[in-house]
Amino acid sequence: MLQSIADKLKKHRWLSGALLGAIALFFVVWGAYGVVNISFGPSDYGLKVNGETISADTLNNAWQQQQSQYEQALHGAPLGDAQKTALQQQLMDQYVRQALLQQRSQQAGYRASQSDLTAAYETEPAFQVDGKFDPRAARAMLAQAGMTPDIYEAEKTQELQVAQLSQGIENSDFLTPSELGRIYALENEQRQVRYALLPADRYANTVKISDADVAAWYHSHQSDYLSQDAVDLQYAQLQLSSVAAEVTVAPADLQAYYEKNKSRFSQPETRHAHHILITVADPKDPKSDAAALAKARQILADLRAGKDFGELARKYSADPGSAAKGGDLGWADRSVYVPAFADALFGMQQPGLYPQPVKTQYGYHIIRLDEIRPAQIQPLEQVRSQIEAEYQRSQASALFGDKQDQLQQALDNGSSDVAGLAKQFGMQSGEIKDFTATGGGAPLGKASELLSAVFSDDALTGGRVIGPLALGNDSIVIFRVLAHHPPAPQPLDSVREQVVAAITRARTDAAARAAADGAVKQLQSGSSFDMVAQGLGVAAAPAAFIARGDPQVPAEVRLAAFAGPPPGSKPDYEAVTLDDGGAAVLEISAVKAGQPGTNSQADQQLVDEYMKRDSDAEFSAYLLELQRNASIKRNPSVFQ
Repeated sequence: MLQSIADKLKKHRWLSGALLGAIALFFVVWGAYGVVNISFGPSDYGLKVNGETISADTLNNAWQQQQSQYEQALHGAPLGDAQKTALQQQLMDQYVRQALLQQRSQQAGYRASQSDLTAAYETEPAFQVDGKFDPRAARAMLAQAGMTPDIYEAEKTQELQVAQLSQGIENSDFLTPSELGRIYALENEQRQVRYALLPADRYANTVKISDADVAAWYHSHQSDYLSQDAVDLQYAQLQLSSVAAEVTVAPADLQAYYEKNKSRFSQPETRHAHHILITVADPKDPKSDAAALAKARQILADLRAGKDFGELARKYSADPGSAAKGGDLGWADRSVYVPAFADALFGMQQPGLYPQPVKTQYGYHIIRLDEIRPAQIQPLEQVRSQIEAEYQRSQASALFGDKQDQLQQALDNGSSDVAGLAKQFGMQSGEIKDFTATGGGAPLGKASELLSAVFSDDALTGGRVIGPLALGNDSIVIFRVLAHHPPAPQPLDSVREQVVAAITRARTDAAARAAADGAVKQLQSGSSFDMVAQGLGVAAAPAAFIARGDPQVPAEVRLAAFAGPPPGSKPDYEAVTLDDGGAAVLEISAVKAGQPGTNSQADQQLVDEYMKRDSDAEFSAYLLELQRNASIKRNPSVFQ
């Protein structure tokens, strides 16, 4: 399938934070697009798929990108010739499959509508700022990726068409009842196992390591003891906090900002009230409700007769939050209360009156309004510190974005003086020795985007200034690699302890596995499991039925228990190597066929997994059939 623009733009996502400002819809910005011709001249072909030509340049550019990614994953270690050949073949296969799927989706009548393309634009994360589509961000992202809107639309159209084809194949898949039964039988199957663990450290006293052993291991495993891929880095960093220090807040600007945002500083009307809550013992019983209402009315009559509200609240109110305070609710706006209570309290015209009891889901309330504070706008002086901080942040963010744009423009114009740019834009600058591919280096840290950029081909070759690259939301950096220190073998003396530990691990694991293999032979010859375990000097729990995902059993033991066919009349025995070291001896003695579980959600998840597996297999078969019937011509010297 076509490569997603999101994949192409990962290393450029730092741009989006600075590309602020609303612009008209992207159709106004870009206009209508034509169809892109992705064919190339016949003299420079890399692949020909049913007559469609894919150029050698296209394949070579893709290979250079992939080769760089592979070598980064290997911390700078070069790929071997056999690895390169296999990976180049895989790359060509990917382009063959991509072309076949595009051709087939077009022939089958799949089409992407304009609304589909619009949705693709607006939902592409790389084209969004603060969670919303931004056409300016989209244009900048495409430019950074070396794409025009026309190319993006053409690729996205083909991608959507291929997705429709894939979805059609997937939706045609189904499982019969007998297949479902077989799924449950397999996945919910249980097997009776017994096992004994042989820890590697039990065999440590058998390991003797000479200097010759250490030297031999070191020379045969030198790739395990390479220094880290590292560079010496010159950098300049711009932080939002330093930009904010440049912002001065004029009184007139602050007043204008306040006037523009005045509605945010309005305070709603608040009221101070007391209440007494009488609960209904059984809300479904009319008699219980009537009794509560009668009690509330009696308390109301006592209040109107002059009895003290606080005393009655402490005696009768069922509200634990206010009863001890004489029913005092304090000051609050209407949003604090449930609707019926709020309507009653804020419907009172003046303090001191006692309306009829008000019913809510909590019971009956006797309410007394004490004071009213009308809604008001907070004056500027009251919110000055908040307004000033907001305004300063707003201005600093805008200035930060402007500086980033100007810095980008300076780099686009060929500026290569990191120190000069740092001075021009007020950036902190410096050098970092031994900035590594895995640990980075202070003060820039080790963000994955930074490491990828520093150790990219663009940065490591040619001495170019790279950036601006975002480090979080409040910092950008530019840098240049001064020197590259590729991984190299470390001296034996500096890694001797690691070598000794590796030899010890290998030999103790081998000893444990040999003991497990010997134990299996004894079991197959008729010895009992208890006798064999005793001979090994280890304990073994009784046999028990386990499921495929039983977390109490080591993963390697579970996999071995279910890897083969069910045992016959006699138990099966296996020796298992453990990933964490040592080995295990395993007995598989019985099997229980699985049944649908009691958790319908889990069963449905299991069915969904099999449906996905089946549909993927059908899609792969469909693709293989396309390849079998296709005319495919490969240029054997395309990568030379």
